[in-house]
Amino acid sequence: MLGSFGSSSSSQFHHHQDEEPADDDQRRSSITTTTTTTATTSPSIHIRQLLISCAELISRSDFSAANRLLTILSTNSSPFGDSTERLVHQFTRALSLRLNRYISSTTNHLLTPVTNVVANVSTHDSSSLALLQSSYLSLNQVTPFIRFTQLTANQAILEAINDNQQAIHIVDFDINHGVQWPPLMQALADRYPAPTLRITGTGNDLDTLRRTGDRLAKFAHSLGLRFQFHPLYITNSRDHDEDPSFITSIVLLPDETLAVNCVFYLHRLLKDREKLRVFLHRVKSMNPKIVTIAEREANHNHPLFLQRFIEALDYYTAVFDSLEATLPPSSRERMTVEQVWFGREILDIVAIEGEKRTERHERFRSWEVMLRSCGFSNVALSPFALSQAKLLLRLHYPSEGYQLRVLNNSFFLGWQNQPLFSISSWR
Repeated sequence: MLGSFGSSSSSQFHHHQDEEPADDDQRRSSITTTTTTTATTSPSIHIRQLLISCAELISRSDFSAANRLLTILSTNSSPFGDSTERLVHQFTRALSLRLNRYISSTTNHLLTPVTNVVANVSTHDSSSLALLQSSYLSLNQVTPFIRFTQLTANQAILEAINDNQQAIHIVDFDINHGVQWPPLMQALADRYPAPTLRITGTGNDLDTLRRTGDRLAKFAHSLGLRFQFHPLYITNSRDHDEDPSFITSIVLLPDETLAVNCVFYLHRLLKDREKLRVFLHRVKSMNPKIVTIAEREANHNHPLFLQRFIEALDYYTAVFDSLEATLPPSSRERMTVEQVWFGREILDIVAIEGEKRTERHERFRSWEVMLRSCGFSNVALSPFALSQAKLLLRLHYPSEGYQLRVLNNSFFLGWQNQPLFSISSWR
């Protein structure tokens, strides 16, 4: 489909231009500038320009022209095609949702949507939550992103807690299924004498928290490891969403060595930077031996929509390219990860504004400044942790596209020249 996008679709695009009012020079200029580059640019570059042009039109409230461009983008996209077609499908879906929400807030009607857009991206209902959890497990299975960050975080925790510390408490913010912890539990069980382990896991689904605790308890029992799990439910209520005061509910014992795990968590607090600072100060006051932090290496929190859109487009282009290079087109797990997990993120970044937007990723340098301002010091990740991460990529994801780099005592995993994730440790 993209093979014809750079040629026949160009004439289709000009046909739509001819239908515009003759006096709308600004709109005509914007679209013509984009399409006349087709002959000298590759389909992937051209399609990037079309997506950016559509975002520009929406930013200028030129809804009719944006809708016509979305129609063309939609006919040249597919959730089953190559990485570019799949990416365009997700971004067209998100732009269509943004366009229709914008129009519905200013008029009493909607334009005919060009894609089957889900109007509600909330994941609070049980069916959506189950689908999201399934996609998370697929993401953990078919990509190195989660395993890389969790493996490195575990190694940092193990190295920070020496063998003579016999009571360990890990606070895991948003523990989800707890897939990070069995390898660490195995490592602790191999120590002599084995310490006791207590995990406090937070989450906004009580049933998931309970099932996670049960699985971890059974695994600990099979290892002969003394273990306790404490679920800490965080309500989804807007009045209490990510309120840092819930930290006071965490029980700390004087004889325990504390580790705090924030893997893909802190960006959710960026909707209110003051709350984030309060949260970090309270974590610091708990006197943890180590704090592990993983985040996406991107600025999806820019206040200007167009800037945020371009950043997201470049970021997810690399993500979708990595999936294409490592998974066959027919992979059911790939489709689930693209359409559910990353599709949800793209919808949130592109279509949502205000406090409802949660995927507020920022780059490592922003986190570094904020963490240092709250009294934290960076703890260098070890050479062994680096060799372990390299081994993970070589054994399970043997594509030359993945790149692992060390900067500011932290690790960065990327695809080709695009950094995607960072992992660091602090105290």
